[in-house]
Amino acid sequence: MKKIVLVFGLIAGLIVTTLMFFNIRAMYKNESAQGNIIVGYTTMVVAFSMIFVGIKNYRDKYNNGVISFGKAFKTGFYITLVASTLYVLVWLVEYKLFFPDFMDRYAACAMNDARSSGASQAELNEVAAEIARGKELYKNPLFVILMTYAEILPVGLIITLLSALLLKRKVKPMSPAV
Repeated sequence: MKKIVLVFGLIAGLIVTTLMFFNIRAMYKNESAQGNIIVGYTTMVVAFSMIFVGIKNYRDKYNNGVISFGKAFKTGFYITLVASTLYVLVWLVEYKLFFPDFMDRYAACAMNDARSSGASQAELNEVAAEIARGKELYKNPLFVILMTYAEILPVGLIITLLSALLLKRKVKPMSPAV
């Protein structure tokens, strides 16, 4: 199982981290965060399709076509953990080296999005206060790590749950008679 977890976790992690870099660059150019959020989560779902593939591969190649829900979930969880950890580590490097002004840019994009949606001055003040709190919290590396995990881990867990439900198999399938 270790090999499956590492291989499919790293593939998922590479997909999501590569596209994260381009997604952040797009936010810097577009001055909007909304479209990038949709693209970002879609990327996570695509990357986490490796969970399904990894569980199926483990079930069919290493477990004689049989896997319990618990074993399937455990395999998917570990794949999620590997991919999510890679995502967090790469974000920390990107944030510190390439996008140190990320929170300022994100704040500008969020305010721009709020203005574009026709928010009142009171709502704009509320958004600005929320952004200020977030920027202050983002100065703490532990907070950055936790928030980055909170961004990606739930997506992987949902796909893990769905994959485990779809792929569980208690008995070996009958092979066709020759």
